[in-house]
Amino acid sequence: MIQMTEEHLYDLLKKMYLNSMEAIFFINEAGNVIAMNPAAENILDVDVIQRMRSGVDESFCQTCKGYTDEKDLISCSKCYLDYPQGEFSSFQVYLKTRGEGIVPYAASYHTIDESRGIRVLMLLDLTKQQRTQEMLQRMNMLKYVIKAQEDERKRISRELHDSVAQELLSSLVDLRVLKYMDVGEDALNKLRQTEASLTRLLDDIRHLSVELRPSSLDDLGLEAAFRSHFKWIEKNYGMLVQFSAELAAARYGSEIETVVYRICQEAVLNALKYSGMDEVHVRLCEEQGHLLLTVRDEGVGFNLNAGEAKGTGLGLYGMRERADLVGGQFTLHSAPGEGTTVQLRIPISSFEAGGE
Repeated sequence: MIQMTEEHLYDLLKKMYLNSMEAIFFINEAGNVIAMNPAAENILDVDVIQRMRSGVDESFCQTCKGYTDEKDLISCSKCYLDYPQGEFSSFQVYLKTRGEGIVPYAASYHTIDESRGIRVLMLLDLTKQQRTQEMLQRMNMLKYVIKAQEDERKRISRELHDSVAQELLSSLVDLRVLKYMDVGEDALNKLRQTEASLTRLLDDIRHLSVELRPSSLDDLGLEAAFRSHFKWIEKNYGMLVQFSAELAAARYGSEIETVVYRICQEAVLNALKYSGMDEVHVRLCEEQGHLLLTVRDEGVGFNLNAGEAKGTGLGLYGMRERADLVGGQFTLHSAPGEGTTVQLRIPISSFEAGGE
């Protein structure tokens, strides 16, 4: 290590004090600020600094809104300024700052001159780290909620298919047997009406089961689930879905498949409701290390600057949130009279290609 003279060391410490990004306060035994570096002055209101320098109120408590202890997020109990030994390191404190409101800081507070009771308080702005942490917590919570929702959809879907639908089918078989028995014409007509009602109810339950969570998505993957869903759309609503798939892998991660399926489902539903067309184009492919979904219609379109688009399903915000969960990029292009194109691009890697 290079040996430095006292003068050289003093010069480096002075430069650190003046140029540091950390706010540095020197505080005397009475808890009054006796000096602060430029970074500290930049975070305090001008009138607070003037009161400190004029001696009207030299207390640091003009700006401090409390610190985080073992019991409270913001507390003033057992204030670090009054701590007997003056040693308080690695804690979080909140300051009322100039133009930024109340800001969290990582703080250290310790004695540097015991004979005169001089202590130093050093603060590092935690706003960016806190926002990153909050975003991470939000994303993790959103992942958990959506996974729980999909798991519950799957459970209810299987219950409807394996239990309720089977019981209805059994009842239909019994009714059809009764039709061949020696019964009066009135009873026979009633049996036919009941049979028709149960058949419609069975179809509705099967449809609800698929809408909740298609078994083909879990058992066979995206392409099979899409083909089944689009066939149902054409049969029940008369909209033709021109679907093309160019996939290198048979399966992808469960989370990716769910996100792609739900966003496509919502985009096709919106085209069905609002495009004014009876045809929509869906393309699913791999392109430059990404899974790419494109849903395009040549309908009436809408003004992107007019606020949130119509719809009662996931909505544009919900689709973007789902895309973010898997590191995907969601884009929407539309204009009045020029149709609408929804595109989802998700990065994929070799370990995801095998599914889960």
